Amino acid sequence: MSSIALKTVEKWYGEVQVIKGVDLEIEEGEFIIFVGPSGCGKSTLLRMIAGLEETSRGQIIIAGRDATAEPPNKRGLAMVFQSYALYPHMSVRDNVGFPLKSAGLPAAEIEEKVDEAARVLKLDAYLDRRPKDLSGGQRQRVAIGRSIVRDPTAFLFDEPLSNLDAALRVEMRYEIAKLHQTLRSTMIYVTHDQVEAMTLADRIVVLDGGRIAQVGSPRELYENPANLFVAQFIGSPRMNVFPASCTTGVAQPGRAEQVGIRPEHITVTGAGTGNIDGTVDVLEYLGADTFVVMDCGSAGRITVRIAGDTELAPGDVCGLSFEDGRTHFFDAEGLAVASAG
Repeated sequence: MSSIALKTVEKWYGEVQVIKGVDLEIEEGEFIIFVGPSGCGKSTLLRMIAGLEETSRGQIIIAGRDATAEPPNKRGLAMVFQSYALYPHMSVRDNVGFPLKSAGLPAAEIEEKVDEAARVLKLDAYLDRRPKDLSGGQRQRVAIGRSIVRDPTAFLFDEPLSNLDAALRVEMRYEIAKLHQTLRSTMIYVTHDQVEAMTLADRIVVLDGGRIAQVGSPRELYENPANLFVAQFIGSPRMNVFPASCTTGVAQPGRAEQVGIRPEHITVTGAGTGNIDGTVDVLEYLGADTFVVMDCGSAGRITVRIAGDTELAPGDVCGLSFEDGRTHFFDAEGLAVASAG
């Protein structure tokens, strides 16, 4: 059993509380991603699970046992850091097998486990190379391989792709997704990149100021954000939010103070024919898509995602029509309010 449970865990540095009573159940084999802005506590929470940070209050249950006071080497977890931390003088084979050699396993068993990890990670052809002869993505795969050979209870990833360029990040997202499909191991992954979170996770844990803002599948968070913070953190470009009083023809619940609508759920129409009017301010051409930033007066700037080959130009006055059932409403505290319809 490789489930992990956090029971009202807190982290204090003197008088400063950075993790504020987190409760979370992680099922065996789940791919969980902690996401949030810098300083929200996601890496601290991961390090608490790993045992690299002391838990001030609460319990951490790993595989059914209370591991709150256990040192890192007793928790059965493997951590992959942002830095590859490979030994430059060792071959890939020796780097991957180092944890097993340190544990005193027989050479034949080490070789078998290293070969299996290399097969899973497609490192077979690189086993005799040294880290300096590898690309960034290959080095990260070696670091992951070093974790795989330990057969851990769960894998912990702390922003493992942040040192890679854009193309390698895409490639490694695919590699990590395939790795989870192959191993079916419990994985907890920290990132500030919501695209990584959306594409990799079974469930996303959105953290805000040391608290969980919402937990759910990528689709749940995208379609049913529980509050303004999640609504605007998940999705790219982020959800448009403006005062409810600025729209016409939108059925609003009584407590709605603000309306949210995602850029892809808005259609550009003729002036005076939509839910709100605006003037084209900036066009951001991305090939298949164009993001149109509209100046909508008291509603502020509203971004619309449309087809890339638009004929719109700065200064055009247009109506914006909201797709039925795609508007979101929030009360004065920023909490989601059920639709009136």
